Amino acid sequence: MCEQSRLLRALLKAGDASFMLKYALRVRQQVNESPPLFGFFGAADVLVPVPGSAPYLSRDAWAAEHLAAALVNEGLGGISWPGLRRIHAVRKSATAMPGKRPSVNVHYESFSVEPAPIPPETIVLIDEVVTKGRTLLAAASRVHEAFPCAQIRAFALVRTMGLVSGVRQLLDPCKGEIRWRAGDALRTP
Repeated sequence: MCEQSRLLRALLKAGDASFMLKYALRVRQQVNESPPLFGFFGAADVLVPVPGSAPYLSRDAWAAEHLAAALVNEGLGGISWPGLRRIHAVRKSATAMPGKRPSVNVHYESFSVEPAPIPPETIVLIDEVVTKGRTLLAAASRVHEAFPCAQIRAFALVRTMGLVSGVRQLLDPCKGEIRWRAGDALRTP
């Protein structure tokens, strides 16, 4: 099961749009079948993909942008709007040693928000993987600063669980929280 989860994470990080379509279909199925996800997405939600660790210079979409577009395609949001941008690179959390991963503040300072044509009422930040939650917490703070009246929540297709033994299933939808606590992000579950 651990090997399957690592493979899934690698496919997600590769950002293949065809894989994102399959994942989005599965998310829609889970929204319809799973109490934790029921009602999470709304038809008028603006899905905002969270950028990777470096500014995206290409006109091609990045992994979270592919995922956001695929979710909208499945009816899990009104539009995908890539208005959150990295203005400078941060160290990749996946390759950084513990204690050397970017802080919430480092992520926050690396983000900017472009002006929106119409201020959104409900924003769902979209990321492919959440570990501790620092990136999502920083992104939510930056987006809230730009749109203080918007309701903001986040969705990650995969959540890491650390070195947990006995993982028996790959699919385990949940709702949780990421909060600022003791100078860092705290994610539950």
